[in-house]
Amino acid sequence: MGYFYALLAAVLFGVNGSVTRIVVDSGLDPAQLTLFRVASTAVIAGIYLLFANRRAFRVTPRQLLALILLGIFGIAMLQWTYAMAIQRLPVGITLLLEYTAVLIVAVVAWAFFKEQVKARLWVAIACVLGGLVVVAQIWTAELDPVGVLFGLGAAASLSIYFLGGEREVGKSSAMAVAFWAMSSATVFWLLFSGWWNLDPALFTDAVSLQGNLAHVELPLWIPLAWNMLLGSFAPFFFSLLALRYLSATAAGVVATAEIIFAFVFAWLWLGEGLAGVQVLGAAVVLIGIVLAQTARKDKVVDANLALSDSETRAIA
Repeated sequence: MGYFYALLAAVLFGVNGSVTRIVVDSGLDPAQLTLFRVASTAVIAGIYLLFANRRAFRVTPRQLLALILLGIFGIAMLQWTYAMAIQRLPVGITLLLEYTAVLIVAVVAWAFFKEQVKARLWVAIACVLGGLVVVAQIWTAELDPVGVLFGLGAAASLSIYFLGGEREVGKSSAMAVAFWAMSSATVFWLLFSGWWNLDPALFTDAVSLQGNLAHVELPLWIPLAWNMLLGSFAPFFFSLLALRYLSATAAGVVATAEIIFAFVFAWLWLGEGLAGVQVLGAAVVLIGIVLAQTARKDKVVDANLALSDSETRAIA
C-alpha cells in the first residue's frame, strides 16, 4: 500500500506539470496561481484537522516562527519559482532542475548537520551535474537561462522544504505542518500576488488544452480546480499516507518517478519531446537523484512522521 500511495502521488504531480503549463499560459499570473494552490491546501488541511486532530492548532511561538519561515521560503517561493520556470522551460526539464534538491539536501545534511552519508553521494553529484549538462545542451544555448535560474531557485526552495519539514514533522503531525506552513504561504501571497487585479471573468474564459488536445477548450476554472485539488492537496495527502508504510528514503525514491511521469505526460499531451542524447542525460540525472536519496542514512519512521494517531483513525 505504501508504494501504491507514493506512486499515485507521483502520477498526480506528474500530470499537474502539464496542467500548470496550461493555467499559466492562460493569463493567470504564477504568483496568483501559487496563492490558489497554497490557500486551497491550507483550507482542506485545516478542515481535516478540525475533525481529526484539533490539538494540531496549538503551537508554541518558536514552532510558529519556524513554520512561517518554512511556509514562505519552502512553499511560497517553491510554488512560484516552479510556475515561473515552467513558463520558460519544458515541464520535464523544470522538474529535473527542481529535484536536484535531493542532492542539495544530502550535501547540506553532511556538511552542516554532520549527518553520515554513504560514498555514493559523490557518484550522485557527478551523475546529476553531468546529466544536466547533457539535458540542457549548454553548447547550443537553447534553454532559456532565466527559466534555468528559476528552476534552480525551485530546487533551493524544495531543499528548504525537505530540511525544514523533516525537522518540524518530528514535533507534530505532518498534516499539522502542512496546515501551518501552507497558511503562512497563503498570507505571504495575499500580500504580494496582486490577486486584487484579477478579473473574475478570466475564470470563465475558454482555454485550449494545447498540444494534442488543442481542439478541446474548457473554462479556466476547471484546470485551476484540478491544479488545486488533484495537483496540490491530493498528491500531498497520498505522499503522507505512503509514509505510514515506507521509510522516508523509500518514499523519496518512489517520488522521483514524478519526473518520468511528467516527461511522459508532457510528451503525450503537449508534444514536448527530448532529443535522444537528452533522454540519456535525463536518465543519468534520475540515477543521480536516486543515489543521492539513498545516500543519507535511513531513519526509523515513527507515527509522527506521517500522521498522528487520531488522524490515522479518521482515515480508517
